[in-house]
Amino acid sequence: MHFQFDDRLNSFRQEVRDFVAANLPAHIVNRQRHKSFAPDDLHTAEWQAILHKNGWSVPGWPLEYGGTGWSPLQQFVFNDECAAADAPVFPWGPRDMVGPIIYTFGSDYLKETFLPMIREGRHYWCQGFSEPGSGSDLASLRTTAVRQGDSYIVNGQKIWTSGAAVAKWGFFLVKTDTSGKPQQGISFLIIDMSTPGISVRPIQQMDGDDHLCEVFLDNVAVPVEHLVGEEGKGWTYAKDLLDHERTGSSYIFWNKRELAKAREIASSETIDGIAVIDSEPFRSRLARIEAQLTALEWSVLRMLADEQTPWHPSALASCLKVRGAQLQQSITDLQMQAMGRKSLRFIAPQQMADFPVSTLWPDYLVGKTSVALITRAATIYGGTLQIQRTIIAKMAFGV
Repeated sequence: MHFQFDDRLNSFRQEVRDFVAANLPAHIVNRQRHKSFAPDDLHTAEWQAILHKNGWSVPGWPLEYGGTGWSPLQQFVFNDECAAADAPVFPWGPRDMVGPIIYTFGSDYLKETFLPMIREGRHYWCQGFSEPGSGSDLASLRTTAVRQGDSYIVNGQKIWTSGAAVAKWGFFLVKTDTSGKPQQGISFLIIDMSTPGISVRPIQQMDGDDHLCEVFLDNVAVPVEHLVGEEGKGWTYAKDLLDHERTGSSYIFWNKRELAKAREIASSETIDGIAVIDSEPFRSRLARIEAQLTALEWSVLRMLADEQTPWHPSALASCLKVRGAQLQQSITDLQMQAMGRKSLRFIAPQQMADFPVSTLWPDYLVGKTSVALITRAATIYGGTLQIQRTIIAKMAFGV
């Protein structure tokens, strides 16, 4: 396929690039370059507020809900330029996942209450899907919500809930009816994380961070008005949600940015006086990963350009997830190879923000070991590669 951005898209890219250069604060860029893979709610909210003033905070939303009306390719260009400039990567939760579910299926009350706060970046959100024993198999979840008057009483446990310790709101899958098949009786609730009965326990990770959490819900009262759509339709909404940000599942922007940083590291680090990037084994591995990433990017662009394809959207999303997750690991491995023994110098994420740059540890190396450790989970979170391949086999090939 021959694909080329037209003059209109190139002009738009320059507009975005100029805006980001003029408006992205230096302290946010510095933080992004030194941070771990964990979400950064403070600086993300600050950048979201800056974009909101320009009308760009929710680029994928329809105009009627405060979006930009941009085409999918314009959204791609926008995200590409933001990532290249080290702008914060938005958590999928509020902007790209729960927002579209609310404006597609939610009541007028939910739209009026939550869409403005998401656009403005007022609060951090978390996603309460996975449970102990119900991670990849979400349909087997056991958290229940029983209707009592004007409230649902929620009981259960969630796990691997990213950012739950700092989140103001959460979007949860719960069982409102346990009598039918596993996929039946699942409903979608928006829950205030400060509600009595909710307790959050951070999980210490091998990269030293603790943004993943366990969430315990003990007789938590949730207003009936916080039910999204119809009771028992949560499974349908969740599938739509998980397919919604199809380009995001490829991690394409993150991968492009980190591969550029791998080049930077390899150009600066030396082995026996020779730049790592001039090493034949390294160059060969770099070229192979660049080819794989380019192929992934073209796959995303083909999809966004609305080329005809016989594949089901879920199968396409799973293909992007598989390759994108594998590349995350390959790229961080490449960074570790370029760093050599310096990759053994580990700093916990909590120490990264104010870590002093020194000749012992160049600025471009800070945080890389932590990121490499957490991306070991890239082929697990969001659905394991085994689950993704099963979806591909079923949806694309009817196996």
